[in-house]
Amino acid sequence: MEGQRVEVDGGIMEGGGQILRVSTALSCLLGLPLRVQKIRAGRSTPGLRPQHLSGLEMVRDLCDGHLEGAEIGSTEITFTPEKIRGGVHTADTKTAGSVCLLMQVSMPCVLFAASPSELRLKGGTNAEMAPQIDYTMMVFKPIVEKFGFKFDCDIKMRGYYPKGGGEVIVQMSPVKRLDPINLTDRGSVTKIYGRAFVAGVLPLKVAKDMAAAAVRCIRKEIRDLYVNIQPLQESRDQAFGNGSGIIIVAETSTGCLFAGSSLGKRGVNADKVGIEAAEMLLANLRHGGTVDEYLQDQLIIFMALANGISRIKTGPVTLHTQTAIHFAEQLAKAKFTVKKSEEEEDASKDTYIIECEGIGMANPHL
Repeated sequence: MEGQRVEVDGGIMEGGGQILRVSTALSCLLGLPLRVQKIRAGRSTPGLRPQHLSGLEMVRDLCDGHLEGAEIGSTEITFTPEKIRGGVHTADTKTAGSVCLLMQVSMPCVLFAASPSELRLKGGTNAEMAPQIDYTMMVFKPIVEKFGFKFDCDIKMRGYYPKGGGEVIVQMSPVKRLDPINLTDRGSVTKIYGRAFVAGVLPLKVAKDMAAAAVRCIRKEIRDLYVNIQPLQESRDQAFGNGSGIIIVAETSTGCLFAGSSLGKRGVNADKVGIEAAEMLLANLRHGGTVDEYLQDQLIIFMALANGISRIKTGPVTLHTQTAIHFAEQLAKAKFTVKKSEEEEDASKDTYIIECEGIGMANPHL
């Protein structure tokens, strides 16, 4: 099999951890031995970081695979997958590395396992440069379940930058095949809601200020809807360390979900954090797509595996999404087309239709 390794250039396009996540998940699913070179080559700290390493080790454990070159700072790994198995799997970034990114790499794999899985993921639940766990629960979960599977996600402990210490337990059963999705009808915004939280030593006033500033910002553009953002103090037994943040979700008449979120940082005033999240949500509502810019790339691997033609309508296609499409085409041989939306209401907007003819991956164990 040695001669048949698929070669992946980890330095092209988005050039980050996402290439590793997409290519190792597909390698595991398709039984393709893989070599990834130039991992995070252009980053300020090149090579594997702790969270990438724990993601790789998790995929290796999910399929009793063989992994070489996987250490912090390494820019080349080889991976030889075996059979995907269910059961309990633990991954710990030992940092504030995101549990949501661990979920991204492992979820497609365990859908095609022989039996149900429980993933115990430890690290940051609300971390920079990654979806917050609230985004995963409020936006990703309801939309990704349209592919015809369900999962449960139990937040045992929240963990923030820089300590991490969070824990999430995901339970899911395997499927025979994934259904294609068709998300092209945006509908109109019917509800806007969210949560602003503080944890640890931060006073509840910070959450109230974030929420109030976000509501004021949204009101300027959307006047006729009640905006319900709850300020919350997270209890000591459910949150490790200090943190604050906000997530705001808009729901449409056709069940589309969009979000804006932001995390508090030392020395940044609470109003600014609330406004940043509100502006991100408003930007995602202006482009006329059915998914926001963070969901876009997370759906690609599922579209590639699904049994039939999937379509999603998006705003500008992000570099992350282009990267996911590139590797889904290279490794899984799925066929994607991206074209500007032809519909009249989208004429003045930067709106695209991403279409994919999925490979109809079938679970060999079911």
